[in-house]
Amino acid sequence: MTGLVKQVDEATAKHKKQEMGSFVIFLDKSDEMEKKVQAFADKQGIKETVLALDNPAGPKGYDIAKDAQVTVLLYVGRQVKANYAFEKGKLTPAAIEKVMKELPKILEE
Repeated sequence: MTGLVKQVDEATAKHKKQEMGSFVIFLDKSDEMEKKVQAFADKQGIKETVLALDNPAGPKGYDIAKDAQVTVLLYVGRQVKANYAFEKGKLTPAAIEKVMKELPKILEE
């Protein structure tokens, strides 16, 4: 997941003029997770992507796949343009590349 978050953060910085924003929600509100997320952001230099915590069900209305370890939503103006759900071990470099190739498509609309 580190590779995905770093690439999204870099893309967000690159597309600021297009008002691209990004966030990552960790579905664990424990104090331990909060410390891990802060350490992750500091170590990886995450600057443009908002990192947040929520309950295991995820934010209301996001329809997070229950079997997914990672869900990626690409959206513009509060409308989801692409939704990717990855089971444990399925977020491979090739999968990350596929997601990142979708970003320019949604920014063009």
